Amino acid sequence: MSDLVTVTEVASLAAGVGGLGYAKARVPRVYWSVVGLPVTWGRFAWTYRSTMEVCGLTVQPSGMRAFVTRNMARREVRPVPAKVRRVRPSSTGLRVSLRLPAGLEPADVAAASERLRHAWGVQSVTVVESRPGVVELRMTGYDVLSRVKLPRRRKAREPGSLVVPVALREDGTVFYRDYRQVPMALTLGANQSGKSMYQRNLIKGLAHLPVGLVGIDCKRGVEQSRYAPRLSALATTPQIASELLEALVGEMEERFDLLSTYRVSDLWELPDEVRPVPLVVLIDEVAELFLVSAKKDEERRDRMVQHLVRLAQMARAVGIYLEVCGQRFGSELGKGATMLRAQLTGRVVHRVNDLQTAEMGLKDIAPDALQAVTKIRPDRPGTAVAGDTSGGWSRIRTPHTTTGETVAVCRQYADLTPEPAFLAPFHPVTPAEPGPHEDTPPVLVPVTE
Repeated sequence: MSDLVTVTEVASLAAGVGGLGYAKARVPRVYWSVVGLPVTWGRFAWTYRSTMEVCGLTVQPSGMRAFVTRNMARREVRPVPAKVRRVRPSSTGLRVSLRLPAGLEPADVAAASERLRHAWGVQSVTVVESRPGVVELRMTGYDVLSRVKLPRRRKAREPGSLVVPVALREDGTVFYRDYRQVPMALTLGANQSGKSMYQRNLIKGLAHLPVGLVGIDCKRGVEQSRYAPRLSALATTPQIASELLEALVGEMEERFDLLSTYRVSDLWELPDEVRPVPLVVLIDEVAELFLVSAKKDEERRDRMVQHLVRLAQMARAVGIYLEVCGQRFGSELGKGATMLRAQLTGRVVHRVNDLQTAEMGLKDIAPDALQAVTKIRPDRPGTAVAGDTSGGWSRIRTPHTTTGETVAVCRQYADLTPEPAFLAPFHPVTPAEPGPHEDTPPVLVPVTE
C-alpha cells in the first residue's frame, strides 16, 4: 500500500512539473503568472537595496538624515537608493514606480538597465519617465516577442484619430502608428527582414479607417497591386509615380487655399462638411524613385524628389502623410535624399545588412539603439527597433500576417475607399474576387499513347 502511495505521489509530482514545463514553453503567460511572478517579486524585494548599490544607483543621504541615522538609530550611514513607491504585476512582467533621490536622473537608471535585468533574472528592463523625479521600471518576465499576438482590447479612438496598432513592444505594450502625432515615417530593412510584413499590418489597420491610401510601387506593383480594392491610387512605374506626386502637390496647394479661406492652420480644424479626406502615401521601395538608368531620366528624378521633399515638409497640415520604406536610404541615392530623410520623424529599422544602414535610420535621433539593431537575428523576421525624435526607442515585432488576410480586409472595407477627382487617372483596376476553386491549381492529367 505504501508503495502505491509513493508511486502516486511521484506521478503527481511529475505531472505537475511536466505541466509547468509545457506552460513555460507553450503558454508563457500562464507560467509567468503562476511561477515567474512570485519568484521575481520576491527576488526584487529581497535584493533591491544591494542591487541598487552594486549598480551605482545610490546617493549619499542628506546631512539631517545621516545625523539621525548615526546618533539616534545607532546604525551605519549607507547610501540611499530610489524609493519604491508602487509595485504592480502584469500578465507579462512587473512594473515598479521609483522616486529618484536628489543626484540621480532617469538616464542613470536607463544606463544600468542591462545590469538590473541580469540581477533580477528577467527578460528585459525598460525605464520610462512618468513625471519629473519619478521613473517606472517595466520588467518583462519572458520573451514577449517570440510569439506576437496583439491584444483584442485596444485603446479607444477619438473621432478623427488615425491610430493603427502595428506591433508589440518588448515590454508587452502595443506599438501604435499615430499619423497625427508622427505624420511622416521611414521604415528600413533588408530582404526577408519583415519590412513587407510591417507594411501589410499598416495597410490592414488603415483599411478600417476613413482615409485614402495611395500606393507607389515601382516594381510593377507586385507588392501593392493586390490591395487595389482599398487603394485610391497606385503608381507602378517611375513615370506614373512622377505624375502622381505632381498631382499630390497640386492637391496640397489647393488644400492650403481651403485652410486660408476658413482662416485655420490645420485640416482637422475645418468643418466636417468641407474637410477633405486624409491621404496616406505608401512608398514600397524609395530607391526606385531615386535611381535612374539613363541621363534623360535625371530631370524626372529631380522633379520627383522635389515633390517628395515638399510633401514631407508641409503636407502634414493638410492631411497628407508619407510612409516611406526601403532597404537603404542614404546620400548615395542622390540629390535630396538626406533632405527628405530629415523630414521623416518616425523611424523603424528591421534587420539590416550593414551598420551604415542602421545609422541612416537611427543615429541622428536615437544613437543608443544602434547596438540593438545589429543584434536582430535572421530567424526573427518582423523584429525591429522603433525610434523617435525624443531619443527614445524600443524593440518591436509585428504579428505574422499573411497576404491573403490583408487582401481579405481590403475587399471587406472597399466601400470606404475614397475616389477624389484628382486621383481618378491613377485609380487601380480592381481584380475580380476569386471564386471558390480559383486558388486550387489545375490538375494535369498525363496523356498516354
